[in-house]
Amino acid sequence: MKFGITFANTGHLSEPAVATEFAKVAESLGFESLWASQHVVIPADHVSPCPYTQTGRMPGGDDVLIPDPLVWLGYIAAATDTIRLATGTIIVPLLNPVVLAKQLATLDYLSGGRLEFGIGLGWLKEEFEAIGVPFEDRGARADEYISAMRALWTHPVASHHGKYINFDNCILRPSPAQQSIPIHIGGNSVAAARRAGSFGDGFLPMTRDTTTLKSLSIEMRNAAIAVDRDLDDIEITVTTTLIGRHALPEIDILQGLGVTRILVPAGLFLDDPVSGVQKYHANVVAPFNGH
Repeated sequence: MKFGITFANTGHLSEPAVATEFAKVAESLGFESLWASQHVVIPADHVSPCPYTQTGRMPGGDDVLIPDPLVWLGYIAAATDTIRLATGTIIVPLLNPVVLAKQLATLDYLSGGRLEFGIGLGWLKEEFEAIGVPFEDRGARADEYISAMRALWTHPVASHHGKYINFDNCILRPSPAQQSIPIHIGGNSVAAARRAGSFGDGFLPMTRDTTTLKSLSIEMRNAAIAVDRDLDDIEITVTTTLIGRHALPEIDILQGLGVTRILVPAGLFLDDPVSGVQKYHANVVAPFNGH
């Protein structure tokens, strides 16, 4: 089982000195990855409910510090050597895919091939309105953007023609250090599960409820089988908020459901980030992996 830390670029951990110390300690302990989240802006009067909290508001509040994930990961890349650098998640339909492809390829190149690209469709309609991007077609837009970005990463000279983006004979350099950047599809919907199975390198459901996970996993697997994909090529990453030894039975169950990576929210360590991540490793990671 791989273990990573999510929301690693939020709140107190966004402060430069704290961020680098935390990342170095996590790397030294053997954590596999750090995941950075994204919101470009949070409209203060938004009525769109956050689907991942009981209150409908942003975790940590609407004014929580959320540095740009790619800039933050670039900063962390320079301070680390082996830990993987992940977005969890970038709201792909908000952004120009050609520019985003360049940014991601550059980060992967400079970090020595350590990037994992977690994507989401977004839930905050007012954020889309602030940026001037239609909210209703974000799913179709994201699908096309992924195709365009992969073309730029994998072809020496790339072209793409679609409804939302068109370009001919474009060269993107540097290429990613990896053959292509792994893409993890985030979301709790059937559509997200099917996207992951059809063309994702990973699935990033925003739930640890076993009934929901079973249902989504079936959808993902059926979609993969339909296009003759090897199921072993698709990772499943789940976030859990249990941090003591009582987390071990839950992680065991999740592993039985096909989960390959566990993420723990960095917000659980905000009182003392370094001590918190050390305790989590001692109480959860090391015992589970038999160290």
